Amino acid sequence: MTHPAEIFRALHVKGNPLLMINVWDRGSARMMQGMGAKALATSSAAHAFTMGRPDGGTVSRDEALAHAAEIVSAVTIPVQGDFENGFGDDPDTCAETVRLAAEVGLAGICIEDTALPAQTAYDFELAVARIKAAAAAARALPDDFVLTARADGILTGAYDTDEAIRRLQAFDAAGADCLYAPLPPDMAALAKICAATTAPVNALVAGQFAGHSLADYAKIGVGRISLGSSLARITHRAIHDAAHEMLGAGTFDALQHGISSDRIDALLA
Repeated sequence: MTHPAEIFRALHVKGNPLLMINVWDRGSARMMQGMGAKALATSSAAHAFTMGRPDGGTVSRDEALAHAAEIVSAVTIPVQGDFENGFGDDPDTCAETVRLAAEVGLAGICIEDTALPAQTAYDFELAVARIKAAAAAARALPDDFVLTARADGILTGAYDTDEAIRRLQAFDAAGADCLYAPLPPDMAALAKICAATTAPVNALVAGQFAGHSLADYAKIGVGRISLGSSLARITHRAIHDAAHEMLGAGTFDALQHGISSDRIDALLA
């Protein structure tokens, strides 16, 4: 039987992007699989929300692993773990995180270059050493494993697009299988990132980037699209708006627009 990570790897094609949907519990995972998703991912922010915590280094590695195992057990399609900075600063910790992620059945993980819970970027050499160690651990596993290396400095304001490209090129050379610089300034910058690297590039659909289609991303050579916490935030928007109406105006119009139980049951079955 083909290992989920082999299936996952084959879905990464430059110019024919995989839509990888980020979920946050067994129900959302099964619903997305039922609607035709080919791969899923956890979301560190969405997971934190379910635990009543803000995003950004508030979830431990043990908690993330247990959460990921729950998602993996709910579906038959590949699942990637959003594992923030690998849950430690040093390269050995990143390598151990890869091994533990494989043990719970994840097809891959992403590791970013931000020294959480702060928003500062790791020095270039350390950032590359972390990915090199993680990639070596992935290649030493008995089965395939897809390692995504993130350059988050554009997102956090730590550095610009050129520095993100420099880091992504180094991560590529260090053995990363997929590259990711969340929310560059615009589509032109994203196209520049895709052209500057050989490994498939992940694009985050959030903010202005939600205004572009799958075909738009394919045209500039994106290899994978993820949602981050966007889908979870839509869900929280529905909760917020319905509660605002109920607790404010004392009316319940928002509750008339829910999806039917029959439809949900069918997707979860």
